[in-house]
Amino acid sequence: MKLELPTTKVKYKLPEILSSDEIQKLLKVIGNIKHKALLMVIYSAGLRVSEAINLRIKDIDSTRMTLHIRCSKNGKDRYAILSPIALKYLRTYWKHSQYTDYVFPRNISGNPITASSAAQIYQRAKKQAGIKKNGGIHALRHAFATHMLEAGVNLFFIKELLGHSSIHSTARYLRFVPYKDKTVKSPLDSLSI
Repeated sequence: MKLELPTTKVKYKLPEILSSDEIQKLLKVIGNIKHKALLMVIYSAGLRVSEAINLRIKDIDSTRMTLHIRCSKNGKDRYAILSPIALKYLRTYWKHSQYTDYVFPRNISGNPITASSAAQIYQRAKKQAGIKKNGGIHALRHAFATHMLEAGVNLFFIKELLGHSSIHSTARYLRFVPYKDKTVKSPLDSLSI
């Protein structure tokens, strides 16, 4: 006997991408230096939340301006970019907290903060900034990739920075950018109306 199940179409909704202005508003409303540094690192390097909360001091290379991301998705290591602005905030935060292992520890025990705590930090900041767009903390990673594409960064380079195994995963960001080439105009714009 052969069992046949009906197939269903999977609907895929595009995420709501935060603009550069919204990212700026979000970061400006955060008063806590640890929280600001966390969200700044996630956005500036395009990290997954799990990658950011498991970041250790030894993973920050200020000479090469990289973050060593260890055992990320699929157990792979990679290097992510370290923004000079993010580094500045990390140094200010370090002077204040003097963390010794994990960059974003939960408490004195030294264990890293949880992903749900990071998500709550993001949601509070989003609410304070008056941002109404849907989405959780992963929206910072989406914004990183989209803003890189809008700036003209090569898709293959973005793939490596995000740690994607397949270019197909990265190519979906092409759908988030309404037009990639600023010289592309609507045909209506060439009419004399």
